[in-house]
Amino acid sequence: MQHTLQISRKIEYGLRAMLFLAALPRGMVVPLREISRRMGAPGEFLAKILKKLAGAGLVLAARGVRGGYALALPAAEISFLDVIEAVEGPVTVNLCTDPHGQCHFSPGCTMFAVWQLGQEKMLEVYRGTKLDKLAMRDLHEHPATAV
Repeated sequence: MQHTLQISRKIEYGLRAMLFLAALPRGMVVPLREISRRMGAPGEFLAKILKKLAGAGLVLAARGVRGGYALALPAAEISFLDVIEAVEGPVTVNLCTDPHGQCHFSPGCTMFAVWQLGQEKMLEVYRGTKLDKLAMRDLHEHPATAV
């Protein structure tokens, strides 16, 4: 049986929703149901994810009939790491690299340097990947409204 390091469904949906929103013209809002439909994500689940993203200051939420969601910052200023950490918290490869981890072997463990390097490289990739470079422009049929 093959085991892989896997990104959670919450992170996947959060990133997909953010990439969808990144393709919108600045100041445009998309209703939750539209984002849910386009992303193939359950509405209630996506609403919880978007609430976390709003709480982290990455998404603006507008209420009412013409309400919906939009990026709170330019897409070029939001990294994959920003989204991942807003949705799930700090990213660690394993307990060894978690600054609050419970691994008592870390200081003298021969694997620690490898885990630490992997952690640094992973964070470098996620931190350096900005939403504007991967925005899902092909998904839009202009479902948005101006705010």
